[in-house]
Amino acid sequence: MTMVLDIFRALADATRLRILALLRSMELSVGELAQVLGQSQPRVSRHVKILCDAGLAERRKEGSWVFVALGSADRVGPVLAALDEWNRDAPDHWAVADSARLAAVRADRAAAAAEWFEAHAGEWDAIRSLHIADSDVEVAMARVLGEAPLGRLIDIGTGTGRMLELFAPRAQTALGIDRSSEMLRLARAKLSERGLGKAELRQADLYALPMADGDADLAILHHVLHFAQQPGAAIGEAARVLADGGRLLIADFDAHDREELRSREGHVRLGFSDEQMLGWFEASGLAPVQVETLEGGELTVKLWLARKTGTAMPEVKAA
Repeated sequence: MTMVLDIFRALADATRLRILALLRSMELSVGELAQVLGQSQPRVSRHVKILCDAGLAERRKEGSWVFVALGSADRVGPVLAALDEWNRDAPDHWAVADSARLAAVRADRAAAAAEWFEAHAGEWDAIRSLHIADSDVEVAMARVLGEAPLGRLIDIGTGTGRMLELFAPRAQTALGIDRSSEMLRLARAKLSERGLGKAELRQADLYALPMADGDADLAILHHVLHFAQQPGAAIGEAARVLADGGRLLIADFDAHDREELRSREGHVRLGFSDEQMLGWFEASGLAPVQVETLEGGELTVKLWLARKTGTAMPEVKAA
């Protein structure tokens, strides 16, 4: 009964109802909520706290920003269903106005992302020129994963959210994690622009994923491991969150000798051999399924697909 009272007390305010409606569209920072609502940040923060205390919303700190998302589906779902039913025949003028202002927030995010990419285009192009086109890598990843639904997806080191952009539409749920709050802001801009604002983003470390054991069906590490001090530990943590039969797909460089990438681009590892990767798989309770080599350029990209043991395994295939 206490939980029910907390929920109804939290809903007994027009601003908090507006916040819930906005969070159905996308995660928003407290500042962005204040911009849409036309209220001060301290006032919005108080409303957010009440919603969080009732379990209807969650706060996540990313650097100096605080983002707000809907609470757990089992708590929020019945509330939203009731609100939809009660509002079916009574259009809300606040919802129309808030939707227009939310479009402006999306536009601001997109402009900030475009500015960042323009400033860093040279760095990205320098790396891309060394290997097969990104589009070819993405086609190969989609082919390796097959056409079946992907279930619960986690993209580890999501960066600007490209893997979520590609694969979230095929997933039951999609979570992207990254240590960089700047990258997560760029990812939010891109995903909301593509209509994928419901893909969840969190600031977290790849060695301590914000998921319980067995909560994912697919984990992706796309060009992440060569920045990792402990690739084996990162693979082990990805394996932890996979359910039995869940899959891990890694896209990264084959072993190479481009030493300048350490100093110039911050690479910690100069690619990986199959022997290294399969050893980490075995240590993490993963069985290899497929290895694919994508040549074209000075650096060779490889795809390693593994499955968490506990189910019958096909023989590893090399391509």
